[in-house]
Amino acid sequence: MSRHRDIRNLNLADELDDEALSDGGEEEMTPEQQGLHENTILQSVRAELVQAQMNDGLDQVRLVVGDEAQSGLSDNAVRDALWEYYFDVERTIQWAFEERDKIQLAKERKAAKEREKTLKLAQRSAGSSRAATPVGSASKVAKKAPSIGISTPPRKAPVDQQKLDLSGLNLDDNADKSEVTVEEPPKMSLSREKVLEEARRVLDDQEKSAKQRVSIVVIGHVDAGKSTLMGRLLYELGRLDEKTRRANERGSEKIGKSSFSWAWGLDESAEERERGITMDIALQSLETPHRQITVLDAPGHKDFIPNMISGASQADSALLVVDAGVGEFEAGFQRNGQTREHLLLVRSLGVSQVIIAVNKLDQVEWSRSRYEEICGELRPFLTQSGFQPSKTKFVPVAAMEGVNLVGREGPAAAQLSEWYNGPTLVDLLDDLVPPVRDINAPTRIPISNVFRRQSSGVSVTGRVCGGVIQVGEKLRVLPGDETGISFAAIEIDDQPAPWAASGSNISLHLVSIDPVNVNIGSVLCLPTELVPLATVFTARIVVFDIEVPITAGASVELFHHSRDVPATTTKLISIIDRASGKVLKTNPRVLTKGSSAEVQITLRSTQLGGQSTSARGIPLETFSTNKDMGRILLRRGGETIAAGIVLAING
Repeated sequence: MSRHRDIRNLNLADELDDEALSDGGEEEMTPEQQGLHENTILQSVRAELVQAQMNDGLDQVRLVVGDEAQSGLSDNAVRDALWEYYFDVERTIQWAFEERDKIQLAKERKAAKEREKTLKLAQRSAGSSRAATPVGSASKVAKKAPSIGISTPPRKAPVDQQKLDLSGLNLDDNADKSEVTVEEPPKMSLSREKVLEEARRVLDDQEKSAKQRVSIVVIGHVDAGKSTLMGRLLYELGRLDEKTRRANERGSEKIGKSSFSWAWGLDESAEERERGITMDIALQSLETPHRQITVLDAPGHKDFIPNMISGASQADSALLVVDAGVGEFEAGFQRNGQTREHLLLVRSLGVSQVIIAVNKLDQVEWSRSRYEEICGELRPFLTQSGFQPSKTKFVPVAAMEGVNLVGREGPAAAQLSEWYNGPTLVDLLDDLVPPVRDINAPTRIPISNVFRRQSSGVSVTGRVCGGVIQVGEKLRVLPGDETGISFAAIEIDDQPAPWAASGSNISLHLVSIDPVNVNIGSVLCLPTELVPLATVFTARIVVFDIEVPITAGASVELFHHSRDVPATTTKLISIIDRASGKVLKTNPRVLTKGSSAEVQITLRSTQLGGQSTSARGIPLETFSTNKDMGRILLRRGGETIAAGIVLAING
């Protein structure tokens, strides 16, 4: 490592100094010779710098995933990944974990096949052993025995050790099988028509009743207090018990992060708690007087935008948390701030309702002018981003103190009550309008997370983006050829349910399926209603505030639900007027910021570990067929550059 630092600190001017090149007493070089010598030294230094960066990246990856014996990944494979991801250590670590899981699953599959083969051989041996003994031999011996009035004790049959071994393994066909219970997949309790009819009735009843379901994604710039706000809100509503709160408080104080104790209610992983930032989507649920709300707490750090996109694609509405601190709001709202980008992302993913919680007002002495200044900055941008003023609500809060979350009682809220008498955060959450559920559409469930079960099968989480699904119904996983069965009970907000309809965030247990073929970003559908797989498609996009224009042949990252794949804008078809839809220009050379255009996008093949893999189709549908399945995002260089809808699938 010290050698690497020496190279980084190398002064090229000194190294290329004329006196150094003259080598003391030898004759001076000609200009041509000196230039060649300088180029040689520069190339050598560049090579050393690249090698140093490669070694540093390798060391960082190894610290996280372990050595070759632990991870099963060779140094050359890790180096290839670092080179492929431009020395992005985070992406390489993510790749390493995925590869390690694939290797482990492959080993488990191989071991399972070996066990199955061994058991079959043992069963065949048992069958041939039984066939070698004549059935009537014992009776014949009994007939030949003389009857002289003295009872002859029966001779003990020789012990068949193989039978004993097979009996211990429960492989003997004659063994008592009454105690062996085989967990069979459940059968569908209702026909599909009956399920649709019941779903319509329940949804109609929910609209008339006091409890309707709605999901919300919590977004905002890093350190705005999103997890702290939600942790405190869960506590105020009774979803976080006192024992857990005290344990979180003691644990956070122990590692010197006492201010993060409320955030620990959602940030449950050791790495999130140690670093003090949300890295993955945290799923919770809460109840208000008229709503059952599924909460998806999204990360605010720009390095975890893919996870934030995954959460936003599962939400009906958004809660934007902004920091009222002087300079803090401005940092999040500037050009590269996550406040601005998160709002664009959620609107592009179909979210039309947003609540803006102006947090940490207690740190600016509950300044009314500061609150109104922030609201005045955000309102024009919200309108420009496509949010209707009637669907955007503002509320002042202090998450750490719990002020104006559920109520405004106590001395901590006295200053706020002097100038604000509007609704609390819970009041605004209680007024969220659930979207219309399309239960007649084909069933689509994009997978957002995968969990291997200790018993058989695999568990997945995701949002139903159309239709209905019931326990016992066969499902197809695409991409792939696997067909599984939803097992036991579908879970909605950790509660078992016999069926789930469009708009529900669910956990689903699958059996009769190989876990290696179930991946994040895959889509579950009915075998009779397969989702199309696309490698080339036409989309209408809106270009965001970018500095480098989009050109034909530009490399981008395509995001669709929880999947991101490399792609290319192979053709710029036309520039369109956003208001009227009229074509303004055909075959444009570039797309600049603010423009709306039709483009052709092609998935790009990748090269990893020295091998090129052809592009594999991803589950897509046109926006006119399924709105949730027809939305896409385009990113480049860690920046979201465009969003749009799928118009047609070309191949």
